[in-house]
Amino acid sequence: QVQLVESGGGLVQAGDSLRLSCLFSGRAFRSYFVGWFRQAPGKEREFVAAFRDSDRHYADSVKGRFTISRDIAKNTVYLQMNSLKAEDTAVYYCAVFLKSLRDARKSSSYEYWGVGTQVTVSS
Repeated sequence: QVQLVESGGGLVQAGDSLRLSCLFSGRAFRSYFVGWFRQAPGKEREFVAAFRDSDRHYADSVKGRFTISRDIAKNTVYLQMNSLKAEDTAVYYCAVFLKSLRDARKSSSYEYWGVGTQVTVSS
């Protein structure tokens, strides 16, 4: 069974940086496609970033500002967020899936989810 626990959220000002972490519990961490999604109040959950090996994806709204990475030794996925904007305010979720030939930008592709961490950016 896989469990994901996010951390690192908080209240920051526009222009600041924040790094989110997602601790993976389970087997074969290296084999999973890992992703970050976010959900703002009153809006649907949206894709932020995802990758496995060299297959990497970013939402246009965060490209150039956010970076997704993974530390295999620590079983942790990171989302480095720079130049934060008020519109980045949301609950951020990490998620993973194992099977191939799925669309990494779709939340329905993901098999396991964390409970989320709140990021609030004040303008």
